[in-house]
Amino acid sequence: MVEKVITLENVSLVDFLGVENRNINELSSAFPKSKIISRGNEIRIQGSSPEIIRINQIVQSLVGHYHKYGKVTEESIKSYLSEEQSESKRKLQIDAEETLVFGTKGYAIKAKTPNQIKLVQSVYKNDLVFAIGPAGTGKTYISVAMAVRALKNKEVRKIIITRPAVEAGENLGFLPGDLKEKIDPYLRPIYDALEDMVPSEKLKYYQENRVIEIAPLAYMRGRTLHNAFILLDEAQNTTPMQIKMFLTRMGPNSKAIITGDMSQVDLPKKQKSGLIESTRILKNIEGISIIHLTGEDVVRHKLVRQIIEAYDKHDASEAEDK
Repeated sequence: MVEKVITLENVSLVDFLGVENRNINELSSAFPKSKIISRGNEIRIQGSSPEIIRINQIVQSLVGHYHKYGKVTEESIKSYLSEEQSESKRKLQIDAEETLVFGTKGYAIKAKTPNQIKLVQSVYKNDLVFAIGPAGTGKTYISVAMAVRALKNKEVRKIIITRPAVEAGENLGFLPGDLKEKIDPYLRPIYDALEDMVPSEKLKYYQENRVIEIAPLAYMRGRTLHNAFILLDEAQNTTPMQIKMFLTRMGPNSKAIITGDMSQVDLPKKQKSGLIESTRILKNIEGISIIHLTGEDVVRHKLVRQIIEAYDKHDASEAEDK
């Protein structure tokens, strides 16, 4: 937790802070994750760096307001908070217009929903990001786009995309062909996304020269992945040991995105999901971000959102009955 102290000079504390510190209480209620404490002519702000910056900007604006009008009211606080929220929305709209990559058919691939935009922003700011949400929310597609963007901008030298090869009600052993032919169907969504973003000949070249690797999670063991953009997809189907193995593969100048859907765990009933455990263990580490996508982010057929909502209600109802 970071702390910033603001000293109020040439200010009537009652006129600035309000009766019984009502103005400060109004400001505090807008930032529940931070502490704003008034002691004498000092205002102490404790919290995360991004929030402290925002609170400091509002307090400095209020100081200017006081010197201009001689008083700060609760309505003044609400007005400046509203301006700050509008600025945040405006920034979100600007980011929404940013093209991540151009598709092979010439169209721009962008984040389309508020949570997809948060995912993009989080990948820029952090080296490890968890993107968790139901099917159709674009978590894998946006993650692949971010990886392709990083490769094109020469921010990394390679892309490594992996999935756990877990049988979702089907038995791998009965599928025809060698191991690659058996595994490839599980990786098909990754190939589909890449084929949308990288011309076929270039994609073939990248794969032949191991610039882009797509492989089952078991193939990651023993490797150190540096100068790479690493994507672990369908992470809800990893065991705690598997996801720990993956997380410890990160080398210098690497970024990793881990995607998963908590509602589609295909592990044996008694086996814990590594994704659920890792997000609980790692949630407070700086440089790691967890983004939750919801049914509001579904960009597939309009029925998909309604299907997800119906299943969520059904699961909640069953949980209450137990």
